[in-house]
Amino acid sequence: MTADNTTLDASAPRLEVDTLLDDPHTRIVVCCGSGGVGKTTTAAALGVRAAERGRRVVVLTIDPARRLAQSMGISELDNVPRQVKGVDESAGGELHAMMLDMKRTFDEIVEGHADADRARAILENPFYQSLSAGFAGTQEYMAMEKLGQLRANDEWDLIVVDTPPSRSALDFLDAPKRLGSFLDGKFIRVLMAPAKVGGRAGMKFLNVGMSMMTGTLSKLMGGQLLRDVQTFVAAMDTMFGGFRTRADATYRLLQAPGTAFLVVAAPERDALREAAYFVERLAAEQMPLAGLVLNRVHGSGASQLSAERALAAAEALTDQRAEDTHADAGTDAGDDTDAPTAARAENNLETGGIVDLDGGKAGSRTADGPSPAAAEHVTPTSASAAQLAAGLLRLHAERMQVLARERRTRDRFTALHPEVPVTQVAALPGDVHDLAGLRAIGDRLALNLTETDDTDTDD
Repeated sequence: MTADNTTLDASAPRLEVDTLLDDPHTRIVVCCGSGGVGKTTTAAALGVRAAERGRRVVVLTIDPARRLAQSMGISELDNVPRQVKGVDESAGGELHAMMLDMKRTFDEIVEGHADADRARAILENPFYQSLSAGFAGTQEYMAMEKLGQLRANDEWDLIVVDTPPSRSALDFLDAPKRLGSFLDGKFIRVLMAPAKVGGRAGMKFLNVGMSMMTGTLSKLMGGQLLRDVQTFVAAMDTMFGGFRTRADATYRLLQAPGTAFLVVAAPERDALREAAYFVERLAAEQMPLAGLVLNRVHGSGASQLSAERALAAAEALTDQRAEDTHADAGTDAGDDTDAPTAARAENNLETGGIVDLDGGKAGSRTADGPSPAAAEHVTPTSASAAQLAAGLLRLHAERMQVLARERRTRDRFTALHPEVPVTQVAALPGDVHDLAGLRAIGDRLALNLTETDDTDTDD
């Protein structure tokens, strides 16, 4: 079925998903985009498709939603890659999935870069526990750490990353710098100074040189919190430089040729506006953009029937039905003069007694035609058919208007960014909740459609 309203302009570059997934030089695929556009499903579908084409894949989701685990048939995801069962491994590939546990990742860094006593002191520190559990930027920083760990391990042919929703998805790029700046910043160095000076000299330095500042901090933070921070800083002293070093290394990894960013968007104005922002930001950061995945694109099997023509036909049917109803009303009014006779007929009564109207006996007024009961069934059925047809035509008109709106927003994006390869993904009739659904999405990703199914999805 042809759906011209969803076909990309022939001059627009096409995103070849299978070529991207099959390329052994592609080691990281990062899916980013605004919230609710299907990034998690896209990431999972890419993972399934790559694994079934022979690659050893791990999908890392940063989104706290549990839908990735559900769609892959895993009861729960955690900070350790779990193998996904049911994937066709005949081509030699495997699929694993995991969900970032930012606190556990932070704990692993501490345990891996401090001796046992210092690590215990840090892990038990109240300020560290707050920092590792919810400090702004910690989640994205730990995502970078985990990505760096997975890539350094060299166990995986391909790592697919599902980023957090909304514009904060690019905090994935910003947060390591922010957290690194905090840990390396003047505030931390001020708090580290007493510990570095040591002993009474340190206390003298703190009391004389920093009394005003610490007094203010004590009022703002509370004395106990300030002491917790100072204890944390003293324990972490040898590790601060490593945070920035690792963040910088992972940042360079994201800029490397083996990484590919996919911007996922729905064919809606706000989502494509966010997609344009991502594209421009990635270009400014010199991040390798593979293309745009335009998700949940609607189509119609009757696109040759325009919205205008469908509405006109619906109006014509409605007008015709109104005229027929008016004519029937006039006929009924004219028959009122013979109302007693009509009443007798409706009750199968004649002057001579009861008549079998259905049998069409001679002498019955219905012997040569349908009975009044049959006529009552014919007219409403015809009216209902016309009413149903008019309703379907109006629904089709609404669908064609949606298609036209999607096409305009898509064309606006491609006009602003003609260099960005695009693939369109036809909408599914329902939510994706298993491997079969993910395979269907993968097929549509690779199809690079020029036509879409007349279906919807609640991704």
